[in-house]
Amino acid sequence: MSKNRTLPPDHPAADDSKNSSPNQVTFLIVPRFNMSTLVTMIEPMRITNYLSPQPIYAWDIVSFDGDQITASNGLSLPAHLPTERNRRGEVIFVMGSWGAESYTNKTVFSWIRRQAREGARICAVELGTYLVARAGLLSGRKVTTHWSYGPGFQEQFPDIAFVEQIYTAEPGLMTCGGGLAGVDLVLRLIGEAQGESMVSEIADQLMHHPVRPATAPQRRTMGRSTDTLPPMVREAIALIEKNIAEPLNVPDIADMLNVSQRQMERQFKAAIGCTVVQFGLLLRLQHARVLLISTSLSVRDIATASGFNTLSHFAFSFGKCFGRRPSEYRQAWPEKDSAPSWPGTLSKFLQALQNRGSAKPIQVLGKSRL
Repeated sequence: MSKNRTLPPDHPAADDSKNSSPNQVTFLIVPRFNMSTLVTMIEPMRITNYLSPQPIYAWDIVSFDGDQITASNGLSLPAHLPTERNRRGEVIFVMGSWGAESYTNKTVFSWIRRQAREGARICAVELGTYLVARAGLLSGRKVTTHWSYGPGFQEQFPDIAFVEQIYTAEPGLMTCGGGLAGVDLVLRLIGEAQGESMVSEIADQLMHHPVRPATAPQRRTMGRSTDTLPPMVREAIALIEKNIAEPLNVPDIADMLNVSQRQMERQFKAAIGCTVVQFGLLLRLQHARVLLISTSLSVRDIATASGFNTLSHFAFSFGKCFGRRPSEYRQAWPEKDSAPSWPGTLSKFLQALQNRGSAKPIQVLGKSRL
């Protein structure tokens, strides 16, 4: 991993005062950061340097948590304390992933605030949004984080509007959902400074096409591409997602879509592999799991926020889906586990239904209520 690139004295561009000082970028990392996101955000800048007569970008990796920071994949990266210097106009990427939802180092928050006050452009990446929110820089703004933490982030910071898109870019402040969305964001920044022709060449080198705009959605739907889903099914899923806390009856969804319940159920089963009721259950259980790992709400409050009428109903359904009690999911990555897991995928859910020989909706839910 490259650090700051400086020109040697005999470099042909060393006497070019305009280009002899590359644009500096800083990555602030915390334990369990996402290595993949960091690397893919650096790569467009590395390729820019590769395509240019002299280096255009330099990057630095800093941390307040030691000189070797372990990423979520188990690999470690050297880092150092930030030097005290003028970062006006510099982009600072705040990188956080597993555990960042409960990160509480006040020294880090103070440093982020000071850099913003002195003119740096702050970008919160993935769960780095939690750090920048705790630094007090996001109130009243529309921001993004990784979609799986959206509900939990909104619960912790109700005055900050979460939007599920790949990144946001406001003057002085940006947020990014993480993953490969970081490539699109960095390409935008390069385009602003170097032009779209450079972006096209970098995208060709990365084989990253198309370059997505900020408002592009973070995900398709539960592992099934919405491009191939019938419009009726896509609209039904959108209604289910918007009414997690107060689930709609299946007949109500059909009425809102102006179709017969039988027609909707038939298309949903063919496209997704389960009934509307079963799919709604999985969405609400996933929602509950996110609240369990990213908020301090009680299990009872989480059950209510996820549309369950009773705690016993919630606990039973949760155990059936995830194989553990809700209280055992209070940490996204328990200290005793070598790696985190997310067992509630659509494919595993459908497999569980098949293993039970279930051709009918899960009976704990009643006949037609999600």
